[in-house]
Amino acid sequence: MDALAGLLEGPRARGALMIRACFDPPWGVRVEDRAPLTVMLMVRGEGWVVPDDGERVLLRAGDLAVARGPGAYTCADDPATTPQALILPGGECAYPDGRLLNGSMDLGVRAWGDRLDGATVVLIGTYLMQGEISGRLLDALPPLLSLTSEEWPCPLTPLLMEEIGRDEPGQEVVLDRMLDLLVIAALRAWFSRPEAAAPAWYRALADPVVGRVLRLVQDDPAHPWTVASLAAKAGVSRAALARRFTGLVGEPPMAYLTGWRLALAADRLRDTDDTLDAIARQVGYGSAFALSSAFKRVYGVSPQEHRAGRAAWESGGGAVGRVV
Repeated sequence: MDALAGLLEGPRARGALMIRACFDPPWGVRVEDRAPLTVMLMVRGEGWVVPDDGERVLLRAGDLAVARGPGAYTCADDPATTPQALILPGGECAYPDGRLLNGSMDLGVRAWGDRLDGATVVLIGTYLMQGEISGRLLDALPPLLSLTSEEWPCPLTPLLMEEIGRDEPGQEVVLDRMLDLLVIAALRAWFSRPEAAAPAWYRALADPVVGRVLRLVQDDPAHPWTVASLAAKAGVSRAALARRFTGLVGEPPMAYLTGWRLALAADRLRDTDDTLDAIARQVGYGSAFALSSAFKRVYGVSPQEHRAGRAAWESGGGAVGRVV
């Protein structure tokens, strides 16, 4: 599995919030949705993204920003502008005093703001669901990262502008996949920068020994791997692998394997109706009991509770009351 594509390989965007926000200055929006990841692509005009913690960023036409939740931030034409709207969990939109906007800023299909031909237009894609496989990568991201049009000219902008306004069968799936592609491509560009703090396991993929072991584990987590079998595949001794792997990744090979297996299990619990026994076999545990014990030790809840949390999110209308 390609490590960066693995960011969204499990809980890919599914019913993500995709809108075209159109404003005339002065404008400001306070975002407190606690979403795991939001991407903002400035199409026209400019605007500031001001996180509660961290440096603010000015986006000009063609620039892109990625905000990692759950921290709050404000988007505005000027950092001093008072927000006119508040975005809450699930994409619900309210006035700053908490009263619901009730569609008063809707401009049509996936369009929101002042007017469609506003001076500022920004495409926004928000992942509303937590996903465990991507956790290792998300944890390595700053609260806010940005790429200028010079650093990463986005070839998807014209296509996104065309597709986001369509109202056709299957359009939500099309936009979900485009959002996945946009985020993966943006993070690939980000991690190629020398100043980007890529996670240790991501950097370790370039190592001829550790990189091979990581790919073996990621590609076939159900295999009964041991340090000895991994070392044999990599062509080194057990001691050499353990020392080299721990030095580059920050944890021993078996600890990494356990974390990867449990992340996969968490994903399958959310995204499938497979039994716990079936999931245990898929990720390399001998029984549902063994998986359940390991899962609760790491996540603090049982697999059943983890699955129930996702079901509660869906039945509670995770997408109810969205901006559009």
